[in-house]
Amino acid sequence: MDRQHCSNRTILVTGASGYVGGRLVPALEERGERIRCLARNPGYLATRFSSRTEVIAGDVLDPDSLVAALTGVDAAYYLVHSMGSRAGFEEQDRIGARNFARAARERGVRRVIYLGGLIGDGELSPHLASRLEVGRILASEGPPTLEFRASIIIGSGSLSFELLRSLVNKLPAMVTPRWVRTPAQPIAIDDVIAYLTRGLDLDDEGSAVFEIGGPRQVTYGELMQEYARQIGVRRVMIPVPLLSPRLSSLWLGLVTPVYARVGRKLITSLRNETVVRDDAVLERFPVRPLGVGEAIARALRDEDREMARTRWSDAVSSSGRGPLWGGKRFGSRIVDRQQAEVPAEAARAFAPIQRIGGSRGWYFANWLWGLRGAADLLAGGVGMRRGRRHPVDIRPGDPLDFWRVEAFEPDRLLRLQAEMKVPGRAWLQFEVEPAGDGSRVTQTAVFDPLGLGGLLYWYGLYPIHWLIFRGMLRGILRATGVGWQNLQSADG
Repeated sequence: MDRQHCSNRTILVTGASGYVGGRLVPALEERGERIRCLARNPGYLATRFSSRTEVIAGDVLDPDSLVAALTGVDAAYYLVHSMGSRAGFEEQDRIGARNFARAARERGVRRVIYLGGLIGDGELSPHLASRLEVGRILASEGPPTLEFRASIIIGSGSLSFELLRSLVNKLPAMVTPRWVRTPAQPIAIDDVIAYLTRGLDLDDEGSAVFEIGGPRQVTYGELMQEYARQIGVRRVMIPVPLLSPRLSSLWLGLVTPVYARVGRKLITSLRNETVVRDDAVLERFPVRPLGVGEAIARALRDEDREMARTRWSDAVSSSGRGPLWGGKRFGSRIVDRQQAEVPAEAARAFAPIQRIGGSRGWYFANWLWGLRGAADLLAGGVGMRRGRRHPVDIRPGDPLDFWRVEAFEPDRLLRLQAEMKVPGRAWLQFEVEPAGDGSRVTQTAVFDPLGLGGLLYWYGLYPIHWLIFRGMLRGILRATGVGWQNLQSADG
């Protein structure tokens, strides 16, 4: 089955900003493959991978953008999904798969490799049904497609592992709905990556489907008990016969990083059995998956590091986010700008800004930020539970509480785009520039309101916004340890 790697071929990876794609690209780089990544916002990936990896702008929902991306490509990974989108994700998945399949066939791509989901008997959840449909579209309308179908993926930072970890860490006793007793066949993220990379070497010319999973079946409840055992705690589970997906997602939103919109879609999938029924993959691929215990132990070892390599919330699709700072306007932008000067060089003035958010907080009225995050969770938004990837390091594309890093320049600029539920678009930008014998710190809040509702939102909360933004800048200046002068509002 294996054949020599071809370093002169080009491999396209879609979804490289996501959890699986973010780990697949380095694995392909280690093989010596020539990699091209498709990204809606190339700047988000600019510093994540080797300088040899090409990042090209494109979107599977924009067929014209796929022509250049797929030109000269030997094989392509399709790791795109729209589960976090605000609109109907099934239709977006359908359109994206069809656009990609047709473009790949027209550009002469030899093979598409796709990661789908294991399916069982009975009615499928909307999420699993969509994953199944995407695989069928790729195989029927595109080049030969190799589809791997997986159950729960266990790894530091994965959505399933974050859910598992939060439930066990925070709840000494928990009411467990029916889906906790549904059989699954979890697989370690390292084994998923091994299958995906070896898919490039399969000699078969036609399409094929392989079911992948760990050595044994377990329930989600058994997974939680195994995690509890490994961290040395005891947990009591009280089963109940009924708990709707909506109630479950709201409950999860209070105790886990899984916000309501994705939580609902995830839980409706957990009610389906996701177990391997065809083990043909073991004969075709020299991969021997880890057991559940070792997969959790490995995830815990990675989680103990200062940062996981990738997290589910790193994916731009996890937020259903909109256009960037310079994108199409909804209306006239409202700007709140504050400035002050500090007797310090730019690096010292910028240091508190670079550490903002996460466990450090927002330098003023953190309880108000927490309250806004709780309200966002109830509205189906991301809330404040994502934290930040690293306490100091920042890169474009990082989630940061309910913001996402849109632009970052060391010691000079940090721009965040809001991903909380607001009637419009919002940004928060910090700039530091030399001024006299020190530096000038400028904090700019921008709101692009959507209709009358957006205007009412901004002006109705204006006193609170003014208090928070001014207090936040004061806190940042205080954290420099050198004092400040000339704190003032500036024209927007």
